[in-house]
Amino acid sequence: MIICPGGGYWELMDDFEGRDYALWLNERGITAFVLKYRLASAGYHHPEITGDVQRAIRFVRAHAAAWGLDGARIGVMGSSAGGHLASYAMTHHETGDAGEEDPIDAFSSRPDLGVLCYPVISSSLSRMNNLAGDNSTPALQTWLSSEMHVSEATPPCFLWHTAADEIVSAKHSLLFAEALRARGVPCELHIYPEGCHSIALGVHGYKPGTGQTLHPWTLELERWLSARKWIHAHSYNV
Repeated sequence: MIICPGGGYWELMDDFEGRDYALWLNERGITAFVLKYRLASAGYHHPEITGDVQRAIRFVRAHAAAWGLDGARIGVMGSSAGGHLASYAMTHHETGDAGEEDPIDAFSSRPDLGVLCYPVISSSLSRMNNLAGDNSTPALQTWLSSEMHVSEATPPCFLWHTAADEIVSAKHSLLFAEALRARGVPCELHIYPEGCHSIALGVHGYKPGTGQTLHPWTLELERWLSARKWIHAHSYNV
């Protein structure tokens, strides 16, 4: 799983929206990579930022055999702005081209599965100025609105949000889920009544094996991943 932390495309919350997720996934037998993508605070925008997640998927897929991984089971996971980046990878992927000079570009950038945690999805609800940059146009904002680009090739998706989120409205997840449903893409959506933005696992500073009480979405995701044969069915004290 390639994990895209949030941070409004200005900073990276790569501890509780990166490291914590990775440790949780590791416990369930999933190899995790926390992506440190480029940021607007360092002068980067689209297409550099969005290109980073596409490159990460291709890079892991290119090295999967050498690393003992399954190149047909590469997922992408993200929170908030990182959720948008993950959804962009799900809806703007490219097939590989064996004729490219860079051998990494011979591999597809399509993820095989997506996990979106309180994601930003649509510019109609949240202007993506940090990602789009100073020269943003209506056409670019539309290009960056992931619900507008769902197709039958978009991979299955697990989404969750809280109705109480005052920073990123749950409407984002609802829009994406409806777009997925309309295209026949398997998805599961959970809207929880309580919880602030950036709630992550329900704790900040996950310590494996300590019996911390985690947010219920973790149980639902574990069940969903098990049903899709990404993990073995086990019972965990979460």
